[in-house]
Amino acid sequence: MKMNKRKLVLAISQALLGTGISGISGMTAGTALADDDVATVVVTAQSRSQSAQAVPIAMQIVGADQISKLAATNLSSMNGYIPGLNVDGNQPTQPYYTLRGIGTSDFGIGTDSPVGVYVDGVYSGKTGGALMSFNDVQRIEVLKGPQGTLFGRNSAAGAISIITREPTQAFEADLHARLGNYSSKYFDGVINVPLGDKAALRFSAVGSKSDGWITDAATGQKYKGDNDWGTRATLLLNAPAQTKLLLSWEHEYLNDRARPAISLVHPAAPGTLPTVPSDPSTYVDPRNGPLYNDGVGNREAKKFDGVTFRIEKPLGWATFNSTTAYRHFNSVNREDEDGTNRIETYLDTANIESNTTWQQEFKLSGKNDTVDWLVGASYFSERARQNSQINTYTDSLNTLFNNVAGLPVYSVLNGAAQQFGLPVNLFGNSWQENMFNRGDNKSYAVYGDAIWHLAPKMNLTTGIRFSRDSKEFSWYAPNRISPGVDGSLALFNQVGFFPGLVQAGAISAEQAGLIQSLMSSNQLIANAGASLSPYSTKRSWNDTSPRVLLDYHLTPDVMFYGSVSKGYQSGGYNTLQVGSKYDPEQVWNYEAGVKSNLRDYHLVLNASVFSYKFSNLQSLSLVAGGNSVGVPAYQVVSSDQKANGFDVEARWQPLPALRLYLTTEYIDQKYKDYVANDGTNLSGQPVGTPKWTAATGFDYTWHNVAGGHLNLTLQHAYTGATRCNDDSVAQGACLSTPRFTVGSAMQRTDARIGWTNDSQSWGVSLFANNLFDKRYVYNVSNITASFGTPFASITAPRMVGVEFRASM
Repeated sequence: MKMNKRKLVLAISQALLGTGISGISGMTAGTALADDDVATVVVTAQSRSQSAQAVPIAMQIVGADQISKLAATNLSSMNGYIPGLNVDGNQPTQPYYTLRGIGTSDFGIGTDSPVGVYVDGVYSGKTGGALMSFNDVQRIEVLKGPQGTLFGRNSAAGAISIITREPTQAFEADLHARLGNYSSKYFDGVINVPLGDKAALRFSAVGSKSDGWITDAATGQKYKGDNDWGTRATLLLNAPAQTKLLLSWEHEYLNDRARPAISLVHPAAPGTLPTVPSDPSTYVDPRNGPLYNDGVGNREAKKFDGVTFRIEKPLGWATFNSTTAYRHFNSVNREDEDGTNRIETYLDTANIESNTTWQQEFKLSGKNDTVDWLVGASYFSERARQNSQINTYTDSLNTLFNNVAGLPVYSVLNGAAQQFGLPVNLFGNSWQENMFNRGDNKSYAVYGDAIWHLAPKMNLTTGIRFSRDSKEFSWYAPNRISPGVDGSLALFNQVGFFPGLVQAGAISAEQAGLIQSLMSSNQLIANAGASLSPYSTKRSWNDTSPRVLLDYHLTPDVMFYGSVSKGYQSGGYNTLQVGSKYDPEQVWNYEAGVKSNLRDYHLVLNASVFSYKFSNLQSLSLVAGGNSVGVPAYQVVSSDQKANGFDVEARWQPLPALRLYLTTEYIDQKYKDYVANDGTNLSGQPVGTPKWTAATGFDYTWHNVAGGHLNLTLQHAYTGATRCNDDSVAQGACLSTPRFTVGSAMQRTDARIGWTNDSQSWGVSLFANNLFDKRYVYNVSNITASFGTPFASITAPRMVGVEFRASM
């Protein structure tokens, strides 16, 4: 059977669009080559199926092939290749997203992230459910700028829409397996089975395990390893009246060691303590220094389950869609916070969370010669429980009291107790403080969006969403748990220890009261107003978020557009500050751009310029004196910010076998109005977001090589230097020492060469991530500065491996 060239090209194009195969970063998912031309994928960025080049939104698309060529397991492992988007997955149960400089690193359940993450249209939150392993992903649509009209309240900075594959009526079986250094092992597989003419089942699984690339010098334990696996099952039923039913279940389990705290100070000699304050000029380089972590129960774990039921039914005049979704996860993250293995400076924190959400959304959509329209209504319910925990010892508190107030309480009391002949040892006693938070949140919205065809070459898009958010929140911080100290206090009271010291003139009555307070009450978590019973509050907010876009098609392949859009995020609460509350965030974004497909030059060129103003942006800052003994504490603060910038994306295919790309973003982001808690006026100063981020690369294929084809991909990502301000050093974002710099520009190069047989049934590849082994210190934590134990986080070393692929 023969097929002419045009039909063959069309068949290949349709197959590639259906499977979401793409080229390299910046190549749109679903890229198909026809007559040496660059085609574009169909996306659902506007809740409609449209060509990416016809959507008047700045966006970047990542396809399954892109993910594979980077050996990426989740969004954080391909960080840098989507300029403008930063995903910090150093703590996978507490990921940090920023888009165009907007985000929040707060992991408390009282706030939300302005970057919305959605999987098949279902909101995934910002903590345990926000960073999932890639599992049978078709494409990722990263939409820049406010997307509140269509996506909802938590997309003020933009939205990340992850689209997974649906079952088909063709049998399919695929398996990928990777082996690499640090004993890394990875697999993903899928099987798609037709169940008669009306149904199909698709099952996929993914798993990742490695030993870790940094070793504790005292125990030999490995850190920064992987131990994560997940599954997804989707059932497709084609019901009568062209109704499509999709039922999916997904599960993920993660169980790793928490991120390591790499000390910046030399280990103190036995019998001595670190110097306070520490001297940055003497800091060791954490990329080469030893690791000492002694966190008891060090662990980061998550168990996630989700069920989604979708209905799509054509009604003739419109199409009805319904999405019902349930999500639940439990997570724990207990990590070392001092970077030492000495009890005199011991401190660990734990974040323990349980989260259950329900989501229901209905949509009606239709189109005619005049308008392409949709209306919808949504309901979202979240029930979250969080325990923020601090664990230490009386030895550490003794160090703290000495450093902060010059009064080593437990040393003094131990000495006095010995003089009285009391069988008491106040050292070695555990000390735990807890903050229990409960959040019950509900969100309701109705929205509408219409693309008006004003003229053959001109469209006007108008949209609006009405939202109401209600949040009930509570704080409960009971008194510290320290059985050993309680026993000593009981003995002291029994023998009249403190009155005796006062009578002997050793201490004053006021000092006796202070010491007893230091021993019997919280010192690290402020609990005034919530120590005996929960303190609760409830607030509601209403919002109207519009958008207006005008696009003009100069030619079928060149479109200019301009837009005005508003983003909104509801108010919230600080989990560690009893009775705190925050006003809603709002952003107005003004944007203009061009999208073009210059077919004669085999070039896709897109660009946009933007300007936004953000009010009440919530962010996490280290605030001095956040508790009774002056230890810094992380709290949510609000600021007004503004930014101007532009995005550029170019994809060029000068030869049938060669593709090149370049994507970049420039942003000038500053505080509009903000005074830090210590009184520092940061108004007009840069927020910290680098001015430039960029990614570039090429992809070349040799055909007819040993009965198959050979493909080489080389990619490079660049993130500019952090723009420092008067508060950057205290926040750990900027620091210059003789041995390293925090906040410097970062670069990463990834390479891959792979061979696949002509029938595409199997192949083998070699890959290297961070090919040139570039290492950076990207964050310093001063949370234990009062102990003299600042620590740092560093980027991963070079990862190399081999991948095998088989399909049928």
